[in-house]
Amino acid sequence: MSEKHGESVNESDKPDNFIEKLISSDVSASLSGGRLQFRFPPEPNGYLHIGHAKSICINFGLAARFSGRCNLRFDDTNPSREEQEYVDSIQDDIRWLGFEWDQLCFASDYFDQLYQWATQLIRQGDAYVCDLTGEEVRQYRGNLTEPGRDSPHRDRSIEENLDLFGRMKSGEFPDGARTLRAKIDMESAHIIMRDPVMYRIHRSTHHRTGDTWCMYPTYDWAHGQGDAIEGVTHSLCSLEFGNHRPLYDWFLDKIGIEEQPRQTEFARLALSYTVMSKRSLRTLIEDGHVEGWDDPRLPTLSGIRRRGYTPESIRNFMAGIGVAKFNSTIEYSVLENSVRDHLNKIATRRMAVFNPLKLVIENFPVDLQEMVEAVNNPEDPDAGTRQLPFEREVWVDRDDFRLEPPRKWRRLAPGAEVRLRYGYCVTVKEVIEDPESGELLQLRCEYDPDTARGQTPDGRKVRGIIHWVPASCCVEIPVRLYSPLFSVPDPDHVPQGKSLIDFLNPESLVETTALCEPSLAAASAGDRFQLERVGYFVADQKLSKEGAPHLARIAPLRDSWAKQEKRQATS
Repeated sequence: MSEKHGESVNESDKPDNFIEKLISSDVSASLSGGRLQFRFPPEPNGYLHIGHAKSICINFGLAARFSGRCNLRFDDTNPSREEQEYVDSIQDDIRWLGFEWDQLCFASDYFDQLYQWATQLIRQGDAYVCDLTGEEVRQYRGNLTEPGRDSPHRDRSIEENLDLFGRMKSGEFPDGARTLRAKIDMESAHIIMRDPVMYRIHRSTHHRTGDTWCMYPTYDWAHGQGDAIEGVTHSLCSLEFGNHRPLYDWFLDKIGIEEQPRQTEFARLALSYTVMSKRSLRTLIEDGHVEGWDDPRLPTLSGIRRRGYTPESIRNFMAGIGVAKFNSTIEYSVLENSVRDHLNKIATRRMAVFNPLKLVIENFPVDLQEMVEAVNNPEDPDAGTRQLPFEREVWVDRDDFRLEPPRKWRRLAPGAEVRLRYGYCVTVKEVIEDPESGELLQLRCEYDPDTARGQTPDGRKVRGIIHWVPASCCVEIPVRLYSPLFSVPDPDHVPQGKSLIDFLNPESLVETTALCEPSLAAASAGDRFQLERVGYFVADQKLSKEGAPHLARIAPLRDSWAKQEKRQATS
């Protein structure tokens, strides 16, 4: 099996979903001579998002599993919205996910053939040139309860239609003046079959063909024919294209394609607390609500990549949610769990304190800095260890102390013993507060010298383990804390009178700093870490500089105590 489509799957495995079962059946029946050809056909009018990743994983994954082929085809039929920038970014995203295409194709490669086939349909009496405006076409089409009406130009002669279509191509008419429409059935129950537009006059410089064409095929006219030209056997698309399937098949029948691609629809990916619409994403970008297509709060693959997600975590997420026939919304937490699971295995551990509180170990020698051994990743024995300076004064997190601890508290409290991660056990002896404000200023503790390297004499049990950083040599690093961009689970469906912008989460990006262990000063852009007991972080690709990393949170850790304390507070 070719490695270009990503990780292969054991072909003896049983099919996991209805598409795999369909293809297994087709292979067993030797349809298409046992040949399998897939394609991923994005329009280059924006950056890919995680919804596209589902289609990528399905198409390229099936090619890998069944020893087939998969093309990347750009459906570039709307030049006013399409740019080379998007073509390049889409290729980068697919490769980042771990896939490679067998053939790079463009719908624009087929413009001449599509024009010839359109001319064939005119000669067959299956297409005509229409002078109705776009608004008039909509009015004539009818609706779900009312049939459409024939265009007054529907009965033009074949000769007149051929003449007008040729003059459309030569640029004789202004934009929008005429369209080429398929002649099907204006009373069809499928509205899409009511004489759909095949070509429209639109003068816009194409990113590949320049100004060669002044009219362009519609998606419906180009898509199925592109599949046929490339020998696609299984045309897989999301559910909304199910309504287009009768037209897809009609066009292929009319141009005489004998071995036709078989279109199958699957549920698209919807994720809570975000939007997938390119129009919505473009609005957020153009109006300055986010930094660009690669803003880590967006569901774009470039944003997710900058956020620090791994391609493995995205592929595992897609495998976990499966392929269904009915649309549903996946909780954002499911995606976060996927990246946590992967980063837990590969991310280097480090320590950092975000809400610092000074802890003074009174019986530790003043001038001593002892090196303690810290594990880089307990899930990976090959990750090795590092040396951490342990000294009299350290910073701990303020959230790890309670003056009056609740039941089952296992962190710092007056008289309570805890272990400083990789270091010694300490016991709080004195709490220093500001006499006027009552603000907690400092904790004074004593350490037990016999508790080095995880040892506890007398078999006593230590209440808990907390993280820390040495006060004299820690480094202060800027940090971005990301949260979901929207404050409501379904921002695509906002109440009447409200807009998408009304539900932006004002705390989706919080700028702060953290006191970090010294080794983090050497972090390079793209390095990922688990800041112990805090979360997973990445050195931001854009903001980090050599010797000056800028960290960004990929995902928080699951904090079971925070949830328990919240429940106690509300009970």
